[in-house]
Amino acid sequence: MATHLPETIPSPRNARAADDSQPEVLAEALVALHGQASALALLARLAPEPVEIGGELGAVIARAQPWQRVVVAQTVSDCRAMLGSGLAALATLIRRGQDPSAPALVLWREFHAARAAMVNVLSDA
Repeated sequence: MATHLPETIPSPRNARAADDSQPEVLAEALVALHGQASALALLARLAPEPVEIGGELGAVIARAQPWQRVVVAQTVSDCRAMLGSGLAALATLIRRGQDPSAPALVLWREFHAARAAMVNVLSDA
């Protein structure tokens, strides 16, 4: 009986993830993601967090293993989708004259948890 895992079959999704996981691309994606998060923080009545993507975080991304960068790229993509649809839903509440702060805070907590998990993946880099 074989004890080795089968070779991973390359797929277009894996190729795209590899392109998205380049350090420069990840840094730009993180800047855009935190722009969305800042808008969400304002709706949740929280102060936006200052984020410096260069410097230390950029060095951590550059030192990360390829699999870590792929996981971070997927997390960024998932968070972007989550925040995009969430912000659209919150905009609907605002147009209806409803207070978006409570659902915005819930969405902020989801983003914060996903970001913490992403940082944990990079912590070994």
